Amino acid sequence: MNFTAYGVDTAKNVFQVYSVNRETGEVLNKQIKRAKFLEYFVNKPACLIGMEACGGSHHWARALQALGHEVRMMAGKAVKAFVNGNKNDAADARAIWLALQQPGVRAVAVKSEMQQAVLSLHRMRQQLVKFRTMQSNGLRGLLGEYGEVMPIGRTALNRGMKDALARLAERLPALLIDTLREQWDMLARLDQQILQIEQRLLAWMRQDRASKAIAEIPGVGLLTATAAVAAMGNANAFKSGREFAAWLGPLCQTVVRQLQQSN
Repeated sequence: MNFTAYGVDTAKNVFQVYSVNRETGEVLNKQIKRAKFLEYFVNKPACLIGMEACGGSHHWARALQALGHEVRMMAGKAVKAFVNGNKNDAADARAIWLALQQPGVRAVAVKSEMQQAVLSLHRMRQQLVKFRTMQSNGLRGLLGEYGEVMPIGRTALNRGMKDALARLAERLPALLIDTLREQWDMLARLDQQILQIEQRLLAWMRQDRASKAIAEIPGVGLLTATAAVAAMGNANAFKSGREFAAWLGPLCQTVVRQLQQSN
């Protein structure tokens, strides 16, 4: 049967596959369990498979490419325009199939496992930075409850924390003082975890030609260079520098937020 283009709606356990036979007009719209998904495509002639760029999609795209198929991932916003009727797996798979065949829908570059690994490091670092900020603000709030108001900034907190705990120890129970001290020590452990991630990113950047090239641009540092290279996937997916700059907007906002939270 001449099914040459497929729309695939991925999920945790059950995938939806949609296609239309070009010769007979027969519609294929079926569910496939996760464990059987690759098996379904393993013996098929090389075909074009469309997927929405979402969690796990890069993994499946690489697996399908290894089977000899061409995979085109698309942004969710681009696919949404083709959803007809109520949103469900079948409708989503059909929308992906329709978007796949439109010339104006831009594809998302499939990332390598290494690029995804670097992005994972950035996400974990961002999460740790958030934890550190929450921990610092929580300590300030608790100390304020007992009349110890700390100046803004991590340096000021570290400088005044020891004396504040000493003063509070004279009138508050030891169980609270010990817990406050443990919470303060946790900030140092978070600092160390963040530093370790940054050291791993630095080691990768020194080995990656593209990251080193970007890092040489004035004003671009470790986080920006590694995040940009890992997030862009294949640079050849962009037709021009202007197109890359337009796509880079959300990434720049993310990097700025990370830097703001680090300070």
